[in-house]
Amino acid sequence: MSSAPIRLGQVGLMILLAGQLLLQLDFSIINVGLAAIAVSLKAGETELELFVSAYGVAFAICLAMGARLGDNFGRRRMFGVAVLMFCLASLLCGVATSVTFLIIARALQGFAAALMVPQVLATIHVSLSGRDHARAVALYGAIGGIAFIIGQVLGGFLISADIAGSGWRSIFLINLPICILILVSMCRYVPETRGHRKVPVDWSGMVTLALLTLSVLVPTALGPSLHWNWLCLLGFVPTLPLAALLWRIQRVKEERGAFPILPPSLTRISSMRFGGLIAIIFFTSWSGFMFVIALTLQAGAGLTPLQSGNALIALGGSYFVSAVFVTRKLAGMRREAMLVTGCLIQMTGLVLLIVTLDLVWPQPSIINLIPSTVLIGFGQALIVNCFYRLGLADVPHEHAGAGSAMLATMQQVSLGLGPAILGAVFAQVLQYSNHYQAAGMTAIAVELVLMVILLAATLRRLARERAPAEEIDEALIVAPD
Repeated sequence: MSSAPIRLGQVGLMILLAGQLLLQLDFSIINVGLAAIAVSLKAGETELELFVSAYGVAFAICLAMGARLGDNFGRRRMFGVAVLMFCLASLLCGVATSVTFLIIARALQGFAAALMVPQVLATIHVSLSGRDHARAVALYGAIGGIAFIIGQVLGGFLISADIAGSGWRSIFLINLPICILILVSMCRYVPETRGHRKVPVDWSGMVTLALLTLSVLVPTALGPSLHWNWLCLLGFVPTLPLAALLWRIQRVKEERGAFPILPPSLTRISSMRFGGLIAIIFFTSWSGFMFVIALTLQAGAGLTPLQSGNALIALGGSYFVSAVFVTRKLAGMRREAMLVTGCLIQMTGLVLLIVTLDLVWPQPSIINLIPSTVLIGFGQALIVNCFYRLGLADVPHEHAGAGSAMLATMQQVSLGLGPAILGAVFAQVLQYSNHYQAAGMTAIAVELVLMVILLAATLRRLARERAPAEEIDEALIVAPD
């Protein structure tokens, strides 16, 4: 007689969410330490772009693999492996003596994160139900805003405190006791779960996606420092062949009934294509913005890591309030309308930020940055809330898992590429103007243009969906009795 599955309790849920918090904390805390890392390891903007991007790219490429390994070999087991790997990678980051070593260790952190994230959500889904499940998912969603605030404050404090002369290294070493605490307690409180059947990992698709992403990331990051010479431009040549190869591999696997990392059939669904557009435009802009604003405030305006972190607390706070409370109040609003609202609010914040930097430079402070960053964070939360809801709107229930994985992969690829793309704009302007204010404002203006494109695409989608409804109404009016 088989025993009933162990239910996830409060402590177990806190352990899983602590792992999720750790990953998102590490994403936000890094931006606070960029200037200190640049000085310590003599790194330029290009090396910093690769350092920040390495985490997101490795995360994106290995995300689907992490989900399938958890289904096949046990989610608690893979969660533990991921935490241990993240712990070791954090240690390597903390003792790094060169930028190259730091980039490799950061990529290892991203790989560990890709193994960990799928296990958290999957365990919540299969171990909880009803109100407990809804509450756990809400807490999971709120982690992003909490992590951003803690990351900015904690990162700035640790670097400024310079505990035992550790400086920026402490933002990585702080992960070690947290990881050890999770590893010690997880076996007792987190139940072991796994999928109903083993699903093979799409190794060929994963490797091709990695090469495709690198063919965009590396030349883009190196472009400004190499003055876009022929060798740099040659790096873009494999992009189209690799994209065609990836499409062919995924199509063949799908036709054979396998499980490709990016199922081609889903791209024929209108909502999935639109979700992909949101991922490419918004998440590229978001991660690129965080990278650029950190360098602008620290290397340009001379803010300390603590001051730079505190300057963005308002952004994280407004994001948290919007994500937890406002989106719930607007749950009945049409998804496209909420996306338009989020775009307009964030665009207003970006314009206000450009104006603010122009007026107060070279002395931006926490107070004068609050109005613009509050609007940016508030709008960002509304856009993020719409992402999966819009992307999966037309996806059949039986393909919801594959659709979610595809959108998550595109989201993480975009987060990884953002610092390289907007960072390249920043580095290029800085190279010619030698002025951080101009470089930062130009990069923010590029993000503003990208958000205008997303807004236009959303309005076009709304118009196309409204047109058939109006035609039906007109037909009913002219139809004879």
